[in-house]
Amino acid sequence: MRLTQEEQDMLDGKHGETVRKCMKVLVTLGKINGATHMIEIANVHSPGVSYRVTGDAGLNYIKDASEDAKFRIPATLNTIGIDYEDWETVGFPKDFSEKQLEICDCYHKMGAYATNTCTPYLVGNVPGFGEHVAWGESSAIVFSNSVLGARTNREGGPTALAAAVTGRVPAYGLHLDENRKGDFLIQVEREPRTDKDFAVLGYFAGKLVGTKTPVFTGFTKRPTLDNFKAMGAALASSGGAALFHVVGFTPEAPHLGAVIDEKTEPVVFGQQEYDQVCAKFHLSGEVDFVVLGCPHTSIHEMREAAELLEGKKVKTGLWICTSRQIKNLSDTMGYSKTIIDAGGEIVCDTCPVLCPTLTERGYKTVATNSGKMAHYAPGLWNLQPALLDTDECIRAAIEGKV
Repeated sequence: MRLTQEEQDMLDGKHGETVRKCMKVLVTLGKINGATHMIEIANVHSPGVSYRVTGDAGLNYIKDASEDAKFRIPATLNTIGIDYEDWETVGFPKDFSEKQLEICDCYHKMGAYATNTCTPYLVGNVPGFGEHVAWGESSAIVFSNSVLGARTNREGGPTALAAAVTGRVPAYGLHLDENRKGDFLIQVEREPRTDKDFAVLGYFAGKLVGTKTPVFTGFTKRPTLDNFKAMGAALASSGGAALFHVVGFTPEAPHLGAVIDEKTEPVVFGQQEYDQVCAKFHLSGEVDFVVLGCPHTSIHEMREAAELLEGKKVKTGLWICTSRQIKNLSDTMGYSKTIIDAGGEIVCDTCPVLCPTLTERGYKTVATNSGKMAHYAPGLWNLQPALLDTDECIRAAIEGKV
């Protein structure tokens, strides 16, 4: 690889041992993937900050790194394993929580912003079109690449940390023009309208394309931010895609030929395909847990939940997961009080995918509007999932059944 003098100095240890290790990680990664040079990046969204993911090995590594290195560029933090302020109230284990707080302290010491969210684009980290970044968290990666038109590969905890310390990533993958074209064409004949619909479409596409890039055509109406969020999260969970294009509505796809060969044979997504995904996440009868906010809820979704819960009481456990920043705004608007008065819990900084399982609560079933949560719930929490629209989720929480 061709390195600049500054990059070579990092690799030679002239900026400290942690910087040297980080540059070595990136150079090795670049060589494996055929990169010829490094790219300067604008910012990082760092995954792997949950103690559930990193364990003691990750804790020890970040403790050592924080002793002699600082982040060169802005870095936001992904969801952690606890509610940073209210972990005792929610019921997270003390030993787990204390180690999680240690990890957070180390990242803060290095200069990371304590966003603790899987939706950094809702709290100020919004890279511009064509801007090179290093993001982790599957739903954030696909949103950044697809909806914002920024450029990032799927970064794990170690590579994101290395990128934040050096301000560099190797030039390969989705940083390069030639790798941002579509591989599969999906003709959407059952156009999604609700967030659940978008999650179903995303889940279908992820199963189809794996880690490849789908191109969607047939949309007549621009999806909302929350629609895109729901679709991308499901897409990146059922498969491993880091980029999608919606012809006419995402920045790199003004027309079909811009992102895929127009002669590509399309795969149809119609009512039959929609029903097949819904059948996978069908549940009838009692529900004891309802989760919204995987990825984290926006302020619009907080308002919707509050309006649906106004004057009601829930019979189930109800988690609405969001960032601390969105909760503060929700507090100001009065949405939080309405949700809490109804018996719901607003859980910040984490989500069920990255926090320790609350098995002592005895939950067996979960209703959610998130394709991502529905996908992971059986394996991570041993919960049977129902994928519903938001209003159906709230109704399930109030009635205790679907």
